[in-house]
Amino acid sequence: MPSGGEKSSAKRVLARRSPTQRPSSGFDFTHHMRLLCNDIVHRTPELQFIDLSRVAISFSQARKAVSHGLHATLTPMRFEEGSLYTSRGGKRWTVQRLYTPEDREILYILSFYLPRFLEGPLREKLETVIHELWHISPAFDGDLRRFSGRCYAHSHSQGDYDAQVREITDRWLSLSPPADLYSFLRHNLAGLQRTHGAVYGTKIRAPKLIPVEDAGDASKR
Repeated sequence: MPSGGEKSSAKRVLARRSPTQRPSSGFDFTHHMRLLCNDIVHRTPELQFIDLSRVAISFSQARKAVSHGLHATLTPMRFEEGSLYTSRGGKRWTVQRLYTPEDREILYILSFYLPRFLEGPLREKLETVIHELWHISPAFDGDLRRFSGRCYAHSHSQGDYDAQVREITDRWLSLSPPADLYSFLRHNLAGLQRTHGAVYGTKIRAPKLIPVEDAGDASKR
């Protein structure tokens, strides 16, 4: 969950990119990632509860061009059981909310770190996408999928979580999804740039935690 306590607007609207703002040539990375995620969700019964119109897809530039470190993250826009509020350090907090231009509230931000995400093999990239989608709560309430125990995000065993992700990836590939949906993942960033020119897409700043001044607001959901 994002952090920070500075004063900030509680509502933020995703900017709509007009045709004049798009490069005349190049590769829209986040658009192609959305097409891929749409197909994965559509073909995978365990993920069909996901409404991707309420999942923002973003990319961020990794500070160092090394293979280790974060490749992707899923940021939940709510707290446990979908609550808008949490308590930390004796204070009550809410999170800055994000909306589409059509006024639909965004419940998750799926972010990919470039060039790092694109440097691995194709299979690893596909598993990374499904790994992050699998984090979404089946209640689709803005919270993460929670397992029992201390490691609620990955269950008691990271190995078991990863095995489930591999199984879902195998089943999705066995359904023969169109290869052109994910062929761009065969390239690293330099390869995409050689093939298409500029690589661009949507960038979203991490939402901020905002202190709740009026304790009475904490009862609202």
